[in-house]
Amino acid sequence: MLLSIANRLSNLLNVNISQVESTINLLDEGATVPFIARYRKEATGGLDDTQLRLLAEKLIYLRELDSRRETILNSIREQGKLTDELESAIYTADNKTTLEDLYLPYKPKRRTKAQIAKEAGLEPLALSLLENQDQDPNTLAEQFINTEKNINSVQDALEGARYIILDIFAENANLLAILRNKLYNEGVITAKVVSGKEEDGIKFTDYFDHQELVKNIPSHRALAILRGNNEGILSIAVEYPEQHILARGEFSQYENMISNEFEISENLVASSFLRDCV
Repeated sequence: MLLSIANRLSNLLNVNISQVESTINLLDEGATVPFIARYRKEATGGLDDTQLRLLAEKLIYLRELDSRRETILNSIREQGKLTDELESAIYTADNKTTLEDLYLPYKPKRRTKAQIAKEAGLEPLALSLLENQDQDPNTLAEQFINTEKNINSVQDALEGARYIILDIFAENANLLAILRNKLYNEGVITAKVVSGKEEDGIKFTDYFDHQELVKNIPSHRALAILRGNNEGILSIAVEYPEQHILARGEFSQYENMISNEFEISENLVASSFLRDCV
């Protein structure tokens, strides 16, 4: 089960739990960090200003995290889809990103193309192609033609199955975490001036032809680039190594990671369709 917030803060800051509990009480009573640092040293066991600020910051974060955790658990529980394994993973999640990744497959969605395809009865087609790749997609899709559901052809059925498979790929929490970390470490953010906007965007001159690693960009520069994009001055993109090889139909490391996660073969009957989904 989940440790108390005081226990987690104690482990995080490497201080005694009694120091954490006293500080939380003072903060909850309305005391400020400077006041606690100067006048309540005996209560906090001598925590300095830096430790207290970090504790106060993490206290807010963990409370928000736990509140969101309970909301997510209740939502999935009400859907009747909360397994012991999923509950354990949600309780283990120590940050908001991981928590939201776990919730993604169960989060109420707007009516997407994947949802429309499911409503048309195409989910069994998508799952069957993923689970048994030694099937001809065209032959299998013939069984799912349904003019009443606007699935008028094999192509319609396979297109719907494709959207469902994309959702399955995109909602895999483990895969998302791995891809996000890889992209963060080696992705490059690029910014270019929109043609004809050179004079209007003079204050963004530094970013008219700019690129740098995502992991190296400081927050002030990232905010400036995003602002330039929002004002229609800059076009921005995040690129990754090997991205160019997609034009030749090959797989980069990113596509290979997705393919490996779902054990997609290169030489079975359904391989071409599934690799296109990847």
